[in-house]
Amino acid sequence: MTEHDIAIIGGGGAGLTAAVYAARARRRTVVFERAVTGGQISTTGAVENFPGFPAGIDGFDLAQAFLQQAEKFGTAIAYEDITSLSVEPDGRFRLDSAESGIHIARAVIVAAGARYNPLGVPGETELLGRGVSYCATCDGAFFKGQEVAVIGGGDSAIDEGLFLTRFASKVHVIHRRGQLRASALLQDRAFANPKMTFAWNTVVERIEGKAQVEAVALRDLETGATIVLPVGGVFIFVGQTPNNALLQGLVELDATGHAVVDLNMRTTIPGLFVAGDLRTGAARQLVSACGDGATAAIAAERYLEQAPAAAG
Repeated sequence: MTEHDIAIIGGGGAGLTAAVYAARARRRTVVFERAVTGGQISTTGAVENFPGFPAGIDGFDLAQAFLQQAEKFGTAIAYEDITSLSVEPDGRFRLDSAESGIHIARAVIVAAGARYNPLGVPGETELLGRGVSYCATCDGAFFKGQEVAVIGGGDSAIDEGLFLTRFASKVHVIHRRGQLRASALLQDRAFANPKMTFAWNTVVERIEGKAQVEAVALRDLETGATIVLPVGGVFIFVGQTPNNALLQGLVELDATGHAVVDLNMRTTIPGLFVAGDLRTGAARQLVSACGDGATAAIAAERYLEQAPAAAG
């Protein structure tokens, strides 16, 4: 059994930023990451909206810089899968690792993020980062003057589609239903925008391209007719699933499965914090996730200072 002051679950922007702050406070800090440090940003080709890099920076390189900075201050990085999280009778936390067994922490920051729901069509995985994207705010500027497709009909799809009209020459909204599910205000804006077109009762069968996205193959659900629509980018907004398995039954989750926290990233359990895309109301941007991580680490430090008895 290994003991820590602060255990961080998730090694993305929120988790690694939290680690920098926690380790600089001289707390015994560990980050558990089951996959690749950096989270979603590590698979992004170019990041142009993170402060301090006016020329942009490769997402993987930025993630590695986060990791090196966290390690510089003494953070331990454990590439392990935490399978359960529980509260001990003395107020400390038990984390069960699939690889190394039981860990005990006085405070825990869960920054496990969320995963975008994929379409599951041929070409989606192969062209990810080469025209396939799940974030218009992140990648829209790369498609200036091009035609792009937006898949989905909810608030996220229409909001991000409207954002894309700032750059793209045309935004084709592909929706499997006969009407949008987005709010009335967003619908009004979308229908009034001359750059947006709509393909109703239509699904994507495959995404085509070699080095980059070149087209999407579409099928009309009513007629069965198929067409190939030339586009330079495909933006997919068919929902997002928070990685909340460790929090279920432990803290309050909202209707979409995101953890309910206050402005200091605190849950209703003392010493347990949630930061980044896993929390309710997250902006789903790297810079805001990093801010969440810093906020959570500062709050965790205050918790350990002010409630040593409750923290063990």
